[in-house]
Amino acid sequence: MNDKLHPDFSRREILKLSALFTAAGALPLLDALGRAVAAEPDAPVRVGYLPITDAAPFLVAHHRGLWTRAGLQVERPRLFRSWAQLVEAFISGQVNVVHMLSPMTVYARYGSRSPSRVVAWNHIDGSAIGVAVRDPIRDIADLGGRTLAVPFWYSVHNIILQVLLRKHGLEPVLRGEPGARQVRLVVLAPSDMVPALASGRIAGYIVAEPFVALGELRQVARVLRLTGDVWKNHACCVVQMHDADIDGRPDWVQKVVDGITEAEAWSRGHRAEVAHILSREGGANYTPHEHDTLLKVLDPPADEAQRYAREGAIRHPQWQSRRIDFQPYPYPSYTKKLVELLKQTVVEGDSSFLAGLDPAFVAGDLVEDRFVRASIGKLGGMAAFGLPDGFSREEIIAP
Repeated sequence: MNDKLHPDFSRREILKLSALFTAAGALPLLDALGRAVAAEPDAPVRVGYLPITDAAPFLVAHHRGLWTRAGLQVERPRLFRSWAQLVEAFISGQVNVVHMLSPMTVYARYGSRSPSRVVAWNHIDGSAIGVAVRDPIRDIADLGGRTLAVPFWYSVHNIILQVLLRKHGLEPVLRGEPGARQVRLVVLAPSDMVPALASGRIAGYIVAEPFVALGELRQVARVLRLTGDVWKNHACCVVQMHDADIDGRPDWVQKVVDGITEAEAWSRGHRAEVAHILSREGGANYTPHEHDTLLKVLDPPADEAQRYAREGAIRHPQWQSRRIDFQPYPYPSYTKKLVELLKQTVVEGDSSFLAGLDPAFVAGDLVEDRFVRASIGKLGGMAAFGLPDGFSREEIIAP
């Protein structure tokens, strides 16, 4: 590993999270989960989140009192600074509702053997590739010989980036200096990406918002591609809950999912207000981000999509994708495709268990959709999210 790109703290986090996604590494935490459930079977809603726009539905639901109004006891959502911290807290039962990178849910259930499932999506799209404004990168093919950062190996960002690289004849590598037809991938915390780009340590990064928007506003990053323009309406983070709650107190889970689903529907029509709620100026201190940065993601200028289309960041304007949008239904076709692509994605750590996973089996076993189906029905169907009724779709990936 390049020591400048992997400071000790980041390297420890990478190793820690990789260990958590093994049965042996997770065992002490699973023992702690069992004790926590036994000691407090009626625990309040304890949300864990990272300060990214993916967490918006949780924070909106809490801020607007949707769970309290439903009669639930609710603690203030708990902010974590890294995926390792969030995953550790969830697997051990310190929190019981989290947003997790969708590939991480596969690793948690089948690598860690965590008794947990996906109950909903909490947003779609919401990520982008940012490249240095000083670098003449105009297309994915121009990335050969350069280094790019991903937020973690087990992320949809890594999957989508590698799909793009393969499409353009580039090979992702994890170590050493990249050759002319190679792109070196490194893991960096999202908060470290903008400084790393500004200092020239990396040529670009792919990450959840608002960190690409932040790079744009600081005039160090330019959007190369929006991920929602590569995989149409893809999930990034999804809602994960423990089997003990799903099976042991379904009425409680239904109310939690109702709140998340209602928050997503409300957010679609109140984007500027969501930006304010999440911002440091909003008064709730949910995230450290400034209002203008969040507004650029949640409610961008009307002409921004046309500018991105001219510059090539959007190649499929007919999709009419938003920079981030909200819809809660976890389509089985997405989970199947996710597992298929994970098997092709280069990562560090032990992924041997993936070879034995059947994508269709995972789509049925990892995801429990009965709660979100009921929640969507209470809102009048998928029309509340600008989508046709029905719970099936075709996955469209057009790199």
